[in-house]
Parts: sequence; structure tokens; C-alpha cells
Amino acid sequence: MALYLSKSRKILPHLKPKMSFLGKINLSSWNSCFSQNQAFLSTNGRNPHPFLCNRPALFTSRRFDSAKADKHLGSLHNGGDPQALNFPGGIVKFTPEMKFLSEVPEERIHCYRVLDDSGQLVSKNFVQVDKDIALKMYRDMVTLQTMDTIFYEAQRQGRISFYVTAIGEEAINIASAAALSMDDLVFPQYREAGVLLWRGFTLQEFANQCFGNKNDNGKGRQMPAHYGSNKHNYFTIASTVATQIPHAVGAAYSLKMDGRDACTVTYFGDGGTSTGDFHAAINFAAVMEAPVILFCRNNGWAISTPISDQFRSDGIVVRGQAYGVRSIRVDGNDTLAVFSAVHVARKMAICESRPVLIEALTYRAGHHTTSDDSSRYRSIEEIEWWRVAQDPVARFRKWLEGEGWWTSLDETDIRNHARQEVLLAIQVAEKVEKPTLKEIFTDVYDSPPSNLCDQEESLREMVKRHPQDYPSYFSS
Repeated sequence: MALYLSKSRKILPHLKPKMSFLGKINLSSWNSCFSQNQAFLSTNGRNPHPFLCNRPALFTSRRFDSAKADKHLGSLHNGGDPQALNFPGGIVKFTPEMKFLSEVPEERIHCYRVLDDSGQLVSKNFVQVDKDIALKMYRDMVTLQTMDTIFYEAQRQGRISFYVTAIGEEAINIASAAALSMDDLVFPQYREAGVLLWRGFTLQEFANQCFGNKNDNGKGRQMPAHYGSNKHNYFTIASTVATQIPHAVGAAYSLKMDGRDACTVTYFGDGGTSTGDFHAAINFAAVMEAPVILFCRNNGWAISTPISDQFRSDGIVVRGQAYGVRSIRVDGNDTLAVFSAVHVARKMAICESRPVLIEALTYRAGHHTTSDDSSRYRSIEEIEWWRVAQDPVARFRKWLEGEGWWTSLDETDIRNHARQEVLLAIQVAEKVEKPTLKEIFTDVYDSPPSNLCDQEESLREMVKRHPQDYPSYFSS
């Protein structure tokens, strides 16, 4: 797949190498004073406590108290206490008991929730969402759901070659995006089209990419549904699993070095946490205190592999603590819970210069992609129960109706409007010409190497021999 570099010129400077930084940083320019950690959310039910977002020190120490190397060199004990060891990383107490840590916790980590299945509030601890933002969130959730349905049908009709839906995960997409700033850099997997939709990527741009026409940002060189937009700080999707996680951590560290009031966020599935990239990235983020939100969509399945065949731990959230990363588990089908968790996590990441891991429990109610038949490894009954009973769009709509912000007439209008807009975008995209042959070889090298020039010449000769197989403008 082509790596579209030219569309990333405004982003790449943030990732420039920070060579010999220890000798160049003026530590006095950094505020090393942290305000005391604020309560997660206020007890008044809607407004969070104010966060004092002073720029943190470049390097801090959040490890357990430990003596410096140049102190107490004559003793490894804490103040001479024979019942404790001053070991690198912190004070370790001795015990006469031989006790192994259990492989199974006494109780699973709880899951943060605000709305129950019927859209009723079950918690007062959440970030207030005003009416305009709430309505935009719902409209975008409906639009995403509609877009997925129609583009899926277009693939089945042979009009596009491939598609990935986010059915059942609309709350994760839209609510997390709503809690971020446009300055935050997004490193997606391939089920986060809703994040791009929230940021202003148009339905026409989605259609142009899926049809690979000349108006596509990637000039037709990516698979359908592999979006990217420099304008929206949304890095181009790659099919390779979890490779975006180290990229996000490195970019977050770059933002920290530049003193930017922004963080990065990277999305990945439960299957992504079974890769080495995840473990290397989260450890780097913890040690270097990078302002990154690591958002795991635990939907129970890595294509056809259930989580029971992937790991024995209590999901993903416990891995954060193991690496020294603040973590939370949330109901991924609860729009208000996802919004609140990401909103607070962003404050933590930027104000305290730390990584935060979010595990969202959800369910992939559609096939993994259009190349998959999930009924081969999941029961239809299971899929339908999650699709209907746990639909995040329906749950959020019930809450909006309870607030008096939404009616059945509004529902009819948005459904009809979204469908018409998506269909129109497809009709337009189908009629636009494809990129020309020369675009296959651009945007990687300033001066193409000889072997690439030879390949271009060879392709042009083949087009000349078989003109009936290519549009007339292709070789221009």
C-alpha cells in the first residue's frame, strides 16, 4: 500500500528527530509544579472539577519513593530498616510469607457506566454535554450507521471492492471524537471512520476514497475504507495490526518535547494487544511519560479469534497497571460514559504528561470486513442480541428523548436526510475519473530511482498493448 507522504507535510514536522535533547532543553522554561490530582468528576452530577492544566516538567518521577544513587550507598535498606529494601524503582517491604500472586483476581475490574440499557441515568459522575453537542453526536452516529449500511450494500453489489463497518461501535467513534480537540493527532485502526466524520470529513470525501477516484486524498492507492486526512490530523489507516500504536506514542512524545497543548490518541482492538507493538509502545509511553490516550475497543473478537483464545488476564485494563499506566474500563456502548472517560483522560494526558489506557467493552455487531462471514464462528442469536438489545445509537436516543431534545419527527428527518446524502455521494463518486497512471509513482521519492522509472515505463508499454482494458485518459 502506498504511503501518502505529501499529504502529511504539516504533521511530519511534529515528528522530527529530537537529537541531543538533554543538552539543549532549558528546564527553567518548564513548570515543574503539579497541582494536586483532582477528583475524577464532581459530585454535583454534571460538571467535572476544574483541572489546573499547568505545563508539567519535562521529566518527572512517579515511581515509588526511592533514594538517589548518590545517597545511602553504604546500605540498600530504607533508613537501615531490615524489613524493607531500597531497590531501584522504590521501597520493597519484606515478608516472612511465601505467597504467589494469584493469576485470577478476586473480582474483575468494574466497568464505568452512565446510562443503562434503556437510556436511564445510573450515575451522577459524568461530564456534562450541552444540547448542541449532544445533538451533533447523535446525528453523526446515525449518519455513520447509515453510511456503513449503504457502503456495505455497495460492496455486495460489486461497486466497491472492500468495506469495514463500525456497526455496534458508533458510540466509541463519535463520543471519543467529541471529547478530543482538533489539535489532537489521531492514529486509527480501521474501524474509526466516525472520528473522521466528527472532524468534518464529508460524505463525498468518504465516497471518493472508497471508489478510489482522482479526488481521493490517497489518489486511489489505498484499499477502500482506509482513510487519511492531513487537514483533520487523522493519520492514514493501515491494515497492519497495531503498527499505529508505537507511532502514536512517538508522536505524543514529540508533542511533549515541543510543549504543545495537545495529545495523541490511538485506537486498536483486543487483537492488537496480542502484538509486540502494543507492549513495546505502552511501556515506552509509561517510561517516557508521553501524553497519549491508548483506546482499546474490546469487542470480544479478533476476526474469528475470541478473547478466550487470546489471553487469560482480566481483559486489557489490567495491562495498563502492570506497565504503570493509569487505566479505566468503560461501557463502550454508553455514549456519555465514553465521552466522559476520554474527556478526563485527555486532561490527564496533557496536564500531567502521562499516558492513559481506556478499555471500552463493546461488540462488533457486523462482520469483521466484507471479506468475513462471522456467522461461521458466532451464533446468529448472539449477534442479533447485541445488535438490538445493546445498540448504542438507540440507547443514546432514549436519553435524548428523556431530556426533551429529540422527537420521532426528528428521527425520521435525520434518517431520510442521511440516506439521501450518502446515496448522492456514491452516485457522484462513481462518475469521477480514476487517477492517471503517473500518480502510482509519485509522492514517495523527490527524484524517483531508476528501478521505479523502469517499472513505470514497463507499465506504460503494457497499457499501449492492451488499450481496451484501460480508460483512454489513464496513460496521460
